[in-house]
Amino acid sequence: MNLPDPSWQLVLVLIFVLLAEFVNGWNDAPNAIATVISTRVLAPAHALLMASALNLLGAVVTGTAVAATIGRGIVRPETVGLPVVGAAVLSVAIWGAAATLRGLPISISHGLVAGLAGAGLVTAGVHAMEWSGWQKVFIGLAFSTLLGFFLAMTIMTALYWILRRAKPTMVRSIFGRLQILSAGFMAFSHGSNDGQKFMGVFTLALVLEYARQHGATASSHFSIPLWVILLCGGVMALGTAIGGWRVMRTMGFGLTKLEPVHGFAAETAAASAIQIATAMGVPLSTTHTINTAIMGVGATRRLSAVRWGVGGNIVAAWLLTFPVCFALGALLALVFERLL
Repeated sequence: MNLPDPSWQLVLVLIFVLLAEFVNGWNDAPNAIATVISTRVLAPAHALLMASALNLLGAVVTGTAVAATIGRGIVRPETVGLPVVGAAVLSVAIWGAAATLRGLPISISHGLVAGLAGAGLVTAGVHAMEWSGWQKVFIGLAFSTLLGFFLAMTIMTALYWILRRAKPTMVRSIFGRLQILSAGFMAFSHGSNDGQKFMGVFTLALVLEYARQHGATASSHFSIPLWVILLCGGVMALGTAIGGWRVMRTMGFGLTKLEPVHGFAAETAAASAIQIATAMGVPLSTTHTINTAIMGVGATRRLSAVRWGVGGNIVAAWLLTFPVCFALGALLALVFERLL
């Protein structure tokens, strides 16, 4: 793609995008490693290093279908400008940082699309919405809740039957090793889906500024350069390396008691669901997916094994994410319309 001449407005918006990408890695770091740390299979430092590297790898090698959905499938590029992009990503950065400090895992994905929707509606009206992309968002919601939960239940039930005569010490020994693989699979999957989302809005900002400077049609220039993939993937990996320890405690210790076999089942189920969605270009919440998978694993023992009170707090944060980021996106867009 052709690059626009740099302007202070573009540079400011791109900084906001990278800030949101950093928060994405910061809040979502526990998605890949909370279970492997809570089961004491890996030390926190080793788990973070693995997750950071595989997040970056997943973001770089799995294509750009999800990025394209976010960049041109949520709002019509030809109807919006830089204020919409800046407002959307700053809204999710603010809400994501606040949730991380409170120890609550949220859906950065839903925050991003909500921020785009709020900012797009107040600046360009309903016709700014691209409904084909929203269909994929709703598919992703079903993937992250239903598929994550029931696939984890299915895998865990099958493992209970396969291992019914195995000694607990042997099970722990085997799945202590296998969980390293499943945690790596989860980290790679997280990068493959979540890493692409901010690549999409980063590219959208470049395309909008190029179109403004040259009088071109924004949507006709949408392609994601390799340097954008590497930059966004690297910033997300940096956020992952720092890690949201309060969020990690909530996910790894708060929802249910986990052994390595449970962590393996939850991570394998969640990562599989994410990979299916990524191949379809469907943006989904990796946070929803792994949390519902953990709940599904816990429910195979008995319903009371899941701490539903903690789960309720997580669900409340999920439900608040869309209206909060929608309102923040709308408010910030009005402010940025004047400033930018």
